[in-house]
Amino acid sequence: MSNRVYQTFEISTPFLRGYKELRIPIVNADGISAWPELFPLEKIEEMREIVGPRHFSSQMMLDYVSEEKVRLDPGALHFYDDNFDRITAKLGDNLITGAAVYWDPSGGRVHSDSSVCILIYRDDKNRRVFIQDVKYLTVNDNDIHPMATQCESVLNFMKIHNQKKIAIEVNGIGNSLPEILRETANKLGQPIIVQGIVNHKRKETRILESIEPMLATGRLYSHEKIKSTPLLSEMLGWSPMAVSQNDDGLDALAGAMRIQPIPIRTISGTFRVLKAKTDFKV
Repeated sequence: MSNRVYQTFEISTPFLRGYKELRIPIVNADGISAWPELFPLEKIEEMREIVGPRHFSSQMMLDYVSEEKVRLDPGALHFYDDNFDRITAKLGDNLITGAAVYWDPSGGRVHSDSSVCILIYRDDKNRRVFIQDVKYLTVNDNDIHPMATQCESVLNFMKIHNQKKIAIEVNGIGNSLPEILRETANKLGQPIIVQGIVNHKRKETRILESIEPMLATGRLYSHEKIKSTPLLSEMLGWSPMAVSQNDDGLDALAGAMRIQPIPIRTISGTFRVLKAKTDFKV
């Protein structure tokens, strides 16, 4: 293959001495695909749009971009002021295919980590995500049942948006929340489905992998009301290398984007009137 480039390791550890490195970026300097029969330029551009420029540069172009340089630019968000139409399954002009409610819990005290519940919609055909609403939950320091109080707020959030299923991060403090939430929902006569989520990856990794590619490719949308929440300021100040930062809303957003959404379909259509045949003899 004419476009192969080999690099000889002159100074290396003994086990690499004498070996050569083969580097073949998926697109060469002239903009030509290395494997046009397998990866035509149209498919390459689609891959770039899906994974984002940083991953594409590192994995497809073999040009590593350090995580230290990554930032989340809230200016890349597309804002809208539409509400979801259950009849047509549309959010403005976008046909919604799924929804997800995610709760990243904490104690909810004023000076502790934020407890955040978020609702997103998805348009999987166009690979878009819409942050429809987010609620930062707080409880009074004198509240003797802070988790039950938060559960009531979460259930009200779900009721407003007509959602019946929620995913809860059950690492740490969230371990007992599914049962508390179910019990509170039963008392209120509001049946729901609760999914417990155990996260094993670092919070920074989850945020980086879920949110950054969507922002970088212009596929993350936000309702205007989100501007009045701390979420945008969390984006503005976020760094994957920071030791301590306010990012609980971002963690909830990443969680919602990572779980399997609830499928949504239109409930409109043309109804046909059926008339029973009654002119029969017994």
